[in-house]
Amino acid sequence: MSHLCSRPWRVLSALRIGNAGARRYGSQLQHIPTCPSPTCPCAPTPQDLDIDRKTPLLHTMAAYTEQLFICTGRNDWTSRVEDEPSSAGDFVRGVKGIIGRGGKAFDPFNNVMTTLSSLPASSNPATTTALLFPSFVRIPDIPHTPSAFDALATAYLKTRHLHPAHNALSDAQKTVLKRDESLASQLPAAVPIDTVTVLICGHGSRDSRCGILGPILEKQFKETFKRKGVEAEVGMISHIGGHKYAGNVIIYIPPTLSQNELKGTGVWYGRVDPEKVEGVVDETIGKGRIIVDLFRGGITQDGGNLARMLEEQLKKERGETETLRLRPKPRT
Repeated sequence: MSHLCSRPWRVLSALRIGNAGARRYGSQLQHIPTCPSPTCPCAPTPQDLDIDRKTPLLHTMAAYTEQLFICTGRNDWTSRVEDEPSSAGDFVRGVKGIIGRGGKAFDPFNNVMTTLSSLPASSNPATTTALLFPSFVRIPDIPHTPSAFDALATAYLKTRHLHPAHNALSDAQKTVLKRDESLASQLPAAVPIDTVTVLICGHGSRDSRCGILGPILEKQFKETFKRKGVEAEVGMISHIGGHKYAGNVIIYIPPTLSQNELKGTGVWYGRVDPEKVEGVVDETIGKGRIIVDLFRGGITQDGGNLARMLEEQLKKERGETETLRLRPKPRT
């Protein structure tokens, strides 16, 4: 059984996320240009997949402030998670009815990604276990009720600080959009996540590339962690954008992993083949180093944009002085 789910334990952006993370990451980000070759045999990569291996990956991650993972116990879902007929779909619709487009608390400057995961579901189909990153908390057994959805959105998902574009709103309108952590008392207690969490897009009904590569990568990561004696949680997830860059992998490194320079961050990689898994485990999870040619982007706990931070650092290392400009790219 999963430790993580069983233990008690596109207007956005540039303006809000910026370089906030630089305050925490005063030292330079550690990085290597390419992924090291594997030292052990690994599963072959299917040869007939149409993978984009030419487009630079940096900045291909859509900016977000929080990612909500819903534990479903399944590894595939309908193409659109909003149409999922299961209890997980009820949960998605309940949350998005509040903070999604058209919801009473929709905020275009506070992008919350709602993602389904294969991690074990609650035993009670009327409740859902959810994981929040980069908050690194697990909330078990959330009831499927309007009041619980509202409490979850208000206590954990809404913004703490409104964007200046909202200055003209009335006080009542601002209150609807702002976080109120006191409402957390209406939900089961949140438990900190202190285990590395690796989440792999395997949404086959959305795109066959991730549907084929996802299970292969999940098995390879689990085998690699077991062989190296590393405690980590591994699961598959629904669409996160960029199927043409399969395999798509998100690594959330908990703030309690004090020896890792990337502690408290989420690192997004694309074009991860089975032969790159060992390198990702050794370099990013073991040594806290970003693998540049796989790096799509990332987020820090205080909203910092790792892609911008790394891009600025690489320019300085090359002696370039041109002002950094964010080049947002659409999700594909």
